[in-house]
Amino acid sequence: MPIKVLLADDSDEMRSAIRRILEEERRIEVVGEAATFAKTVQMVGDLKPEVLLLDLHMAEKRDFRPELVKAQLGCVRTLAVSFANDDEARELAKSYGAVTLLDKMKLFAEMIPSIMQCQSDRIDLTRRTAVNRTRAA
Repeated sequence: MPIKVLLADDSDEMRSAIRRILEEERRIEVVGEAATFAKTVQMVGDLKPEVLLLDLHMAEKRDFRPELVKAQLGCVRTLAVSFANDDEARELAKSYGAVTLLDKMKLFAEMIPSIMQCQSDRIDLTRRTAVNRTRAA
């Protein structure tokens, strides 16, 4: 079953390029695209993606406080994407609940392995939860 991914970037060109790359990977299904943070939040709720590729610096998003962003995105595994890959960007990504920050300059080399790692982490967590339930019973 493919990993469901939502793309969120305010650049039409960037979303299109990312989509083309991801559509070549049969283990990944792009379930939607959002150009604004408000649309991203709506689509996370509606589409229930497993992974969100989130442009860290979408213009509209700057008006949101990190704790609200984290709460609105729920438990979706978020991969932040940015041209800035410095301490400030890493801290911002972390405050939004992102599991990692991907450099847009290296995005096409890092993106698929990072998405697949999210899937592996989810499977490991599911297994640990099942083991803990078995031990508790």
